[in-house]
Amino acid sequence: MKKSRGTTVNFGKVRYLPLLLALPLQMPGTAMAVNSMNTIWQEQVQVTGVVVNAHDQTPIQGATLHVNQQTVGTTDGAGKFSISVPVGSELRISSVGFTTERIAITQQRNNLVVSLKATSADIDEVVVTALGIQREARQLGYAVSTIKGDELREAMPTNWSDALKGKVAGLNLTQAGSGPLNSTRINLRGDRSFSPNNNEALIVIDGIPMINSSGKASSGVNDAYGAGVTGNIDKDIPIDFGNGLSDLNPDDIASVTVLKGPAAAALYGSRAGNGALIITTKKGLKRDGIGISLNSNTAINDILRWPDIQYQYGQGNNNRNANGELYYSYGLSEDGVNTGSTSSAWGPKFNGQMYYQYDPATEEQSTERLPWQPYKNNIRDLFQTGSTFTNSVSLDGATDKFSARASLTHTKNNWILQNSGFERLVASMNTSAQISEKLKINAKFSYASKNSDNLPGTGYNNQSISYFMIFQNPNVDLNAVYGPRWKRGQEQLKQIHPYSSYIENPFIIMHEMTNGINSMNMDGNLQGVYTFNPKWELMVRSGINLRQDKRESRRPFDTANFPRGYYKQQDVYFFESNTDALLSFNESWDDRFSLRASLGGNVRKYNSKENNAVARALNLPGIYKLSNSLEAPVANNTIEEKNVNSVYGLVNLGWDDKVYVDITGRNDWSSTLPSSNRSYFYPSVSSSYILSDIFELPSTISFAKARLSWAMVGNDTEPYRLHKYYQISPFPGSSTSPSTLHNTNLKPEISTSWEAGIDFSLFNSRLNADVNYYNNVTVNQVLRVPLDITTGYSSAFINGGKVRNRGIEVLLSGRPIVNDNFSWTTTATWAKNKNRILELSKDLNTEEQVIATSGAGAVSIIAREGGTTGDLYGYALVRNEQGQVIFDANTGLAIRPTEMEKIGNAYADWRAGFNNEFQYKNWTLGVLLDGQYGGIVYSQTHHKMTEQGKLGHTLRGRETMTIVGDGVIQNSDGTYSPNTKEVAIQTWYGDYYRRANAETNSFDASYLKLREVRLEYRLPQSFSKRLRVSNINVAVFGRDLAMISKFPIFDPETAALNGDTIMPGMEMGQMPTPRTWGFNLQLSL
Repeated sequence: MKKSRGTTVNFGKVRYLPLLLALPLQMPGTAMAVNSMNTIWQEQVQVTGVVVNAHDQTPIQGATLHVNQQTVGTTDGAGKFSISVPVGSELRISSVGFTTERIAITQQRNNLVVSLKATSADIDEVVVTALGIQREARQLGYAVSTIKGDELREAMPTNWSDALKGKVAGLNLTQAGSGPLNSTRINLRGDRSFSPNNNEALIVIDGIPMINSSGKASSGVNDAYGAGVTGNIDKDIPIDFGNGLSDLNPDDIASVTVLKGPAAAALYGSRAGNGALIITTKKGLKRDGIGISLNSNTAINDILRWPDIQYQYGQGNNNRNANGELYYSYGLSEDGVNTGSTSSAWGPKFNGQMYYQYDPATEEQSTERLPWQPYKNNIRDLFQTGSTFTNSVSLDGATDKFSARASLTHTKNNWILQNSGFERLVASMNTSAQISEKLKINAKFSYASKNSDNLPGTGYNNQSISYFMIFQNPNVDLNAVYGPRWKRGQEQLKQIHPYSSYIENPFIIMHEMTNGINSMNMDGNLQGVYTFNPKWELMVRSGINLRQDKRESRRPFDTANFPRGYYKQQDVYFFESNTDALLSFNESWDDRFSLRASLGGNVRKYNSKENNAVARALNLPGIYKLSNSLEAPVANNTIEEKNVNSVYGLVNLGWDDKVYVDITGRNDWSSTLPSSNRSYFYPSVSSSYILSDIFELPSTISFAKARLSWAMVGNDTEPYRLHKYYQISPFPGSSTSPSTLHNTNLKPEISTSWEAGIDFSLFNSRLNADVNYYNNVTVNQVLRVPLDITTGYSSAFINGGKVRNRGIEVLLSGRPIVNDNFSWTTTATWAKNKNRILELSKDLNTEEQVIATSGAGAVSIIAREGGTTGDLYGYALVRNEQGQVIFDANTGLAIRPTEMEKIGNAYADWRAGFNNEFQYKNWTLGVLLDGQYGGIVYSQTHHKMTEQGKLGHTLRGRETMTIVGDGVIQNSDGTYSPNTKEVAIQTWYGDYYRRANAETNSFDASYLKLREVRLEYRLPQSFSKRLRVSNINVAVFGRDLAMISKFPIFDPETAALNGDTIMPGMEMGQMPTPRTWGFNLQLSL
């Protein structure tokens, strides 16, 4: 067990750091007249009205009402409001996802009808920023994007975060391709770290950061290549147990605000250096009685894309009989030796021949010859039509002093692979109470329970169904041969797998090699806001995020790796608490100058525990208990703790609604850094200039804004890297020392970023644009570098590396057609990031840093100065000056290189999305396309299926069973001649597409997907009222319906799951991507 060290942190003196960037704040020369009479003493008048959607006149619940920089109320469930307003003030009505309306109040106003226009651009929109503060987008000096909660449910994926794809410029989501829970890597603006797990965006729910990366794999070494094989039984196969984000109920989400850069997210501390997703959940709204909403969603899944598998030739290894003809024989026969033990498909063509084959009835060689024929669904039949049923109910309501919303959601998933799926139950409660005129309390609690009897393993290993798919032969009847699972009379003792010893029985893999989970995810927060007066306010908030998993893995007798079975229990526990206090001051003078200043602090405590107990062999088959272990079970546990204390401040300045300047600063004290470097300070400054209000612009320009920001963000490291510690050995009475040398002088990582952008709107907001350019440089990364083994250590932690990311993000939106009955809204996003490694480290004894590697080192992501964090290196084909492949004149095989070289980059050159919504009366049609251009993916599946003659492109050369490589041979005088050497087909393909040949097994990762299609109909109000409901919406939808790509296997969008790391640019036995069709019904009572 690791011993916690250095986890007690005291606040020390905050270091002074001069402001490095001063942005000009130009103000008109008029002297500022300070109004000494606060608006609360002015004459008050009553203002009543209703806020509606400008498109369909439906009420907008929860719209916020502002008077002179103060929030004075929200609209109820019917969109209505009634407030007292000082005469001469300006009333602003705003709602997330809509433009803001301004109304001058000079007298009492009754029955106002305020129409808000929906906007897909971030212009004049209300957004939720760091610490949960709502602000108008026009005030912000950095890039943000907001997605309304309804957009996440339009074509609901199993993991709702996938619904963000194609909708936010600069946001990249990489799927693990690992099963029904399908964890996603969320990245904004490229990789700043050499560690893939340190490049994910922070997730914040109602102001509380959440643990998101806890469930991607089981414990241990988690090897995507060869895990669990003989000699490696302590390695776990990658299993995707889901991440915390997937347990959030999308029906509870009001909006997701994407803070893209450090300036936007700096107040959240070191974890927000990669940007943040700010999730705001729904709250109770004032209405007549209690509002009830029902949402029922049914989704049907099949496989989006299938590899081109050949079914013209069967099992064999180019074996020939006495007549020189290809033949097949299961076991020794009069035709020749046994050819049925190979996993390759270099056998005879299917022409109706009669051969001795395996007979399922006798479990031996057939007594008579049987027809030689293909079974074209003998891999696809492993899969089924999947389904996901999600039903939710919510109740909400509010009075003048109290609001509440409660919801319950149940999801039942049967995935596309047999005997896999999950069941999830999510309950949440969100309440708010005005305890007194000055004190308001908010409380939120959410509980998610997730259960699965089996989640599939992935990767290239014989406990994964992907492995069987590679080795299955075209002439094998899947259900007849493997369906019985166990040999007659030897149930649970001897499995049926009559061909290659590499292949386990697929039905045993799916039904008896199970990976179960019982998971609980809980989060909650309690917040109090005390308003001393209209100027001063104190917010205190404390929140927790807890996840507890109970996992188990079962392996039956007679598997290649576990001849006497295997059983493992694993308990995983994560807990984090965050407590904030924030004192804020608000003031405005002459309705022109505004000031908001805040000072706060945060205390973060994190700890995790993991307990494992393993029975490496069982006494009796089929009994999965530790007490059934043949020998004493092996147990181990791990504990990690981390504390971070912080103080922070922010100042928001505004002048005449034309110029805004924000300044922030934060100082952290981290327990994972040495006392000399434990404290680190990072500031930010940003500004926004409303050009359309400052200058006289052409009338075609409705709105124009320029923005500029600069920020520093610090980061610490993981626990237990400062001092030496010992781990308890699985052998009684002994301990082990880690192989990585500690470093007592580690420094905090620092990222410095600046960005500039412009927003503009043309033709009365019919055409909008948001263009952003950013530059981010990260230094002092904590690297694990190799050491000479004679030192007693294999590696050491050091500071080093300098990585730069530059990029452009573009968002275009418009409403080309708007009339009484029909409207067309369109949005396009485009983003390009350019990553570059400026430095590694002078302390490195090598010129490179390995970031990730595939099995057996076939391809690796390697960091080198001048390269990028996504550069893929491997062995390529040797070519001459004309680019022709050079072959060996004697063997006819391609010349093998002696050194690895760069074969491409794991990341795309650019990404784009194109979203369209067409509304005709009560009908709405939405269509989303998205894709990427560039990047490559190395495919282990392609290598192995080609080597064994399973893919369609291996039909070349089958008639003669020889092949001549397309290229040249080098003559003795240095010239080249065409290659004419014939090579046996299986030898040639096995060499040309060998595992180590990264070039021939890597492919363009470009794709274009029909991501979402949704047709929705809102029943007329007259019909709804007859049923005593307020709204009825019905919809049909599709997701991932079609794809254009040159990638030959399932999906270039997925990546290998190795432990808890999603490795971009590598495919290692990933699962197919599901295609989804569905039906949705929503009722509001």
